[in-house]
Amino acid sequence: MMRRLFPHPAESLLLLVCWLLLVNSVAFGQWLLGAFLGWAIPFCFRPLLIERPFRWHPLKLARFLVMVMGDIVVANFQVARLTLGRMQALRPAFVEVPIDLDNELAISVLVSVVSLTPGSLAADLSADRRTLLVHGLDVPDAAAMVAGIKSRYEAPLKEIFPCSPT
Repeated sequence: MMRRLFPHPAESLLLLVCWLLLVNSVAFGQWLLGAFLGWAIPFCFRPLLIERPFRWHPLKLARFLVMVMGDIVVANFQVARLTLGRMQALRPAFVEVPIDLDNELAISVLVSVVSLTPGSLAADLSADRRTLLVHGLDVPDAAAMVAGIKSRYEAPLKEIFPCSPT
């Protein structure tokens, strides 16, 4: 019963705190309005929110995020070098990456990481969530790009989110 009334309690609390910080007041009325918004927003958008997995590994996630931030910094320099060079030397391509993840949150993180990394963009996710279409700015070898995404991003996500939330 509580789970149906409060589908995402952590998000509700976060919304309450954000509201209080935004209005810069701790008056009772602001607490009341923030609590209402903290309940109403997750409740109304419950069908659109991804359920958190029952099991996940926060320390592995922290290591993964540090690695991704490092990849973003390195990719920024690579893209700068590519775009400041000869544009005719670029080999842009669309590459289909098969996905073995069965967790909606893990798939969302993978799509976000691919899009956040400069030089690549997640262009489409198939309806069955088994193929990710990625656009690369410079793709000399499509198979190497697929292998890199699968080993660098997908494999750690399988360890972080080991089971499906269903």
